[in-house]
Amino acid sequence: MSTRPEPLFPLFAGLETLPGVGPKTAKSLAALAIEAPRDVLFTLPHTGIDRRRRDSVQGAELPGVVTVEVEVGRHLEPRNRSGAYRVNVQDAQTSFQLVFFHARGDYLKKILPTGQRRMVSGRVELFDGIANMVHPDHILPLSEAGDIPEFEPVYPLVAGVTQKVMHKAAHGALSRAPELAEWIEPTLLAREAWPNWRDALTAAHAPEDATGLSPSHPARQRLAYDELLAHQVTLALARQNRRRSKGRATVGTQVLQSPVLQYLPYAPTGAQTRAIAEISADMAQSERMNRLLQGDVGSGKTLVAFMALLIAVEAGGQGVMMAPTEILARQHLEGLQPLAESAGVVLELLTGRDKGADRAAKLAALKRGDIQVLVGTHAVFQDDVEFADLRLAIVDEQHRFGVRQRLALGAKGRTADVLVMTATPIPRSLALAQYGDMDVSVLDEKPPGRKPITTALVSTDRLDKVVGRIRAAAEGGKQVYWVCPLVGESEVSDLIAAEERFKRLRAVLGEGRVGLVHGQMPPADKDAAMARFQSGETSVLVATTVIEVGVNVPNATIMVIERAEIFGLAQLHQLRGRVGRGDQASTCLLMYQPPLSENGRKRLETLRNTEDGFVIAETDLEMRGAGDVIGTAQSGLPKFRVADLESQAGLMEVAQMDARALLTSDPALTSDRGRAARVLLWLMRQDEAIRLISVG
Repeated sequence: MSTRPEPLFPLFAGLETLPGVGPKTAKSLAALAIEAPRDVLFTLPHTGIDRRRRDSVQGAELPGVVTVEVEVGRHLEPRNRSGAYRVNVQDAQTSFQLVFFHARGDYLKKILPTGQRRMVSGRVELFDGIANMVHPDHILPLSEAGDIPEFEPVYPLVAGVTQKVMHKAAHGALSRAPELAEWIEPTLLAREAWPNWRDALTAAHAPEDATGLSPSHPARQRLAYDELLAHQVTLALARQNRRRSKGRATVGTQVLQSPVLQYLPYAPTGAQTRAIAEISADMAQSERMNRLLQGDVGSGKTLVAFMALLIAVEAGGQGVMMAPTEILARQHLEGLQPLAESAGVVLELLTGRDKGADRAAKLAALKRGDIQVLVGTHAVFQDDVEFADLRLAIVDEQHRFGVRQRLALGAKGRTADVLVMTATPIPRSLALAQYGDMDVSVLDEKPPGRKPITTALVSTDRLDKVVGRIRAAAEGGKQVYWVCPLVGESEVSDLIAAEERFKRLRAVLGEGRVGLVHGQMPPADKDAAMARFQSGETSVLVATTVIEVGVNVPNATIMVIERAEIFGLAQLHQLRGRVGRGDQASTCLLMYQPPLSENGRKRLETLRNTEDGFVIAETDLEMRGAGDVIGTAQSGLPKFRVADLESQAGLMEVAQMDARALLTSDPALTSDRGRAARVLLWLMRQDEAIRLISVG
């Protein structure tokens, strides 16, 4: 089925085929990403209005919407055009007024004839002690009063589109929704008691009360699951496809791993041992590995990565480890050097700085296979970089590398296994949405000997005290990070803030003791300032957030974050992880400007109360939503119309297991359920996935 199935044609017709939608409305709806009747179906009401009947406006919670039967009294016409036109009405207990601006009197007399009874519904407010219903939403003869729903769904709108238009369009789209074969696994469907697809849509567009709007309502859960399942089937197809692409078995012999493990001053954690076992099992398969190693700051990812590189070398091949910046590449090199020496493995660094004869010699050694493990920046992607036998590529900090670069790296060793490392703890639901095609290993334990970091909240009023404390620490040989806030949208004002702080600290601590790093600096200056701090030449490093990823200065024991309340939780956690890397007790001071907002307080207190990056990431997700947590621009997160990754996180996990199980039992999706799943993929616009099946 490589063309769209016929039952779906009406849902992918032009928007103007829907009742009440003309060319102008269709253009407006594009702002809500509504391009076809199918998109209207998946644009669900986000709130609702209670329009249940009352006897009287008396005793109603005002201001609020009231639906009430009235007898129409006198019409009071305004003295001038701009005045209000008022109609007195009487309900079962009291009188009030209907109010209209810019009204046409003859029209109002026709729909509200004096002495007749009408059903009116609209927002009522008290004005000078009199209840007013301004521009009622509904005015109907009693014979048509049944047309007013008890609970009226409210749709998201955009300029140029009214609720009336959305209701009409949704109604039209629903009437075209075909009966489709079931794609959800039968026992899951029965266990959750979900309605079928069409009934779920009908219920979601016509909620009976506020519970019908909740993500936990069966109809909404079902529709969210459909979306997540289509997404996970797509990722599982990509994974299945990649596994078909030829890999090769890389089997370790322990001959290099054993001496390294003996050299270590401590035993690896249970989490590290488990991750190493998962990776070595993957590498031993004849399919290519595509695994994500997710671990919090300081959870010991480097050791796991190095063990994987040793497996490649034990099997007679080479490994490469990529870092996003030169500083991080050098740091990896320094961290791995003693381990490599303990095993007698040849380790080398390749960055953009390597030029001329030096570079040529490295490339020749790499091509001969004399260099067994290469650490580098994106310089490794250049065409003249050739390996003798690349078995494993490790990419550090995934979000700095696009998929294209991952592929380019893979192409250097057509069959190389890929391991991606990230130090950003991502909530499970988001990890599955973003990396669902990969297998995931999680490091959720800290290696022994790491001291906890004391985190304290300090108001900016106490800046002088903090500066005094920093001075004492620096004089005692300690090193300090001082992170300045990103003040405005413009990097210029950020720079001024950082430079001001730099000058002030330099005045207190003396010339040459304080360094400055910010985003506007040329890379070479930035590296030089970092190097001076790493070597201990400067005691305090003032920085904008360029230091958050991976920099390692074991002697730095104090982290000051100014205006901490304007940073995201994950970012604060990453910054805090820059200290506490040595064997001394460390401190993180979160400086905030009072008064703190409720959210600001919750963020800072979460940070003070826990060092567990996964707990922090889940809290961050609850507070800010998915797009913000990963940064929407580069998140690679799919846009879901119904599914809500914050409140329906559990569904994503079920969808992933379900999708993988379906493709294991029916890789070409040819069974009844497999064919139904294909229809789902078309329905959810997963054309890419359909191409993967047809390729397969």
